[in-house]
Amino acid sequence: MAVTCTLGVDIGTSSSKGVLVDGSGHILASATVAHDVSRPKPGFVEMDGRVWWDEFVGLARELQLTARADGVEPEITAVGVSGMGPCVLLADAHDEPVRPAILYGVDMRTGEQIARMNAELGIDEITRVGGSMLTSQAAGPKIRWIADEEPAAYARARRLFMPASWLVRRLTGAYVLDHQSASQVSPLYDVEAAAWHDSWWQRFAPGIEAPALAWAGDIAGAVTDAAAAVTGIPAGTPVIVGTVDAWTEAVSAGAHRDGDLMLMYGTTMFLIATGTRTLRTPSMWTTAGAFPGTRNLAGGLATSGALTAWLRDLTGADYPTLLAEAEASGPGAHGLAMLPYFAGERTPILDPDARGVVAGLTLDHTRGDLYRAALEATALGVRHNVETMRAAGADIRRIVAVGGGTQGSLWLQVVSDATGLVQEVPRTTIGASYGAAFLAACAVSADPPRIGDWNPVDTVVRPDPELTSFYDELFARYVRLYDTTKHLVHELAADQRRAPQAVSA
Repeated sequence: MAVTCTLGVDIGTSSSKGVLVDGSGHILASATVAHDVSRPKPGFVEMDGRVWWDEFVGLARELQLTARADGVEPEITAVGVSGMGPCVLLADAHDEPVRPAILYGVDMRTGEQIARMNAELGIDEITRVGGSMLTSQAAGPKIRWIADEEPAAYARARRLFMPASWLVRRLTGAYVLDHQSASQVSPLYDVEAAAWHDSWWQRFAPGIEAPALAWAGDIAGAVTDAAAAVTGIPAGTPVIVGTVDAWTEAVSAGAHRDGDLMLMYGTTMFLIATGTRTLRTPSMWTTAGAFPGTRNLAGGLATSGALTAWLRDLTGADYPTLLAEAEASGPGAHGLAMLPYFAGERTPILDPDARGVVAGLTLDHTRGDLYRAALEATALGVRHNVETMRAAGADIRRIVAVGGGTQGSLWLQVVSDATGLVQEVPRTTIGASYGAAFLAACAVSADPPRIGDWNPVDTVVRPDPELTSFYDELFARYVRLYDTTKHLVHELAADQRRAPQAVSA
């Protein structure tokens, strides 16, 4: 049976995912392939960009084979792409990467470049043009790091890619980047003009051709004969421009309208508040939205799922066991307080030298207590971000939770209890690949689908009012714990940089 459908593929931090989705939003086939990032030095997080295309090809073929095995002949009408970001993959004139891609804010190598750019341009002017202060999330300083530290590689560089734009290039030949991703190439993009800041581009990315700009749901081009031969996707199939995975995931859950806040539970925790005004605050990221006329205030924890995975690996217990023990531990984890800064921290403290802290340990504490403390630490990190966003003027009226962490009820409940937020969880939480498939369907349909029809709300999680005062006090301790330990922790971080052999690669 032939079924028209769209293909969505997302390149994530720990895996790539793909889906085939029919016109009503039903998933015909899904597939995932895991991968690892490289951590060659403390604070460095990289990935071989060539893997992104290899995994796309494998997923595209696997999805079509799976559908056919189920008696469905997929007729792919459009392709959607997304990926982690902002990343910096520089490629030469032949589109060969000159070095591994430097990943988003979890890579914290650019302190010197940020300091120098701040001194040269002025923080106020950087914020006026780009919307945000320079942080580890900004892609501009990462371009400069390559020029400073690896001049031979930079000399060969001619183009800048992120995962979605890399797939578009391989599929269609188009060299294009969406506005949302471009707005995170700070300070080289003018957020109000919605255009590259030409003089700063020439100053800080000389020799690299600035990609054309378009919006996430625009059609970038069509699948070439060469791409069709390796992917099985028919030549001539439209491909959208795509954008960063967190923004695509917001689309997948309908959390991309004025007043919405998306919480993405993944390897890291990401938050996106959508509005129509440009809000600026030193400790969050101001970006263009995924669609014309929208602006975002965004933030992210450097660890969330990465922290729970670390505890799983450390203890040797599986997730169901740890969750059951954490639930039995109860609020407060029997007097433990944890800071989740095990990989530094992004917003709102913007501290690459922050480190994880566990306070209050005794010989009576169990792995369940530690796991509960980790869940609460990430929840309090979310609260810290939300309060910072609201203080900056964000009008947050609706919260939607997405990502793999929404599959279990305990983590969701802990976040609601610790933040006081009501969270809506959509029926389908497969993530950005689903949002990419939806954007592709909208791009080629005379009567575009509505995401509320594709993916309605399935669960509503409400905070327990009896725990409000308890978590208010725990949050105050959380903030104080960072303030009182950061100087010592920074000394330890410096020791770690001097002894890289002690850090896993």
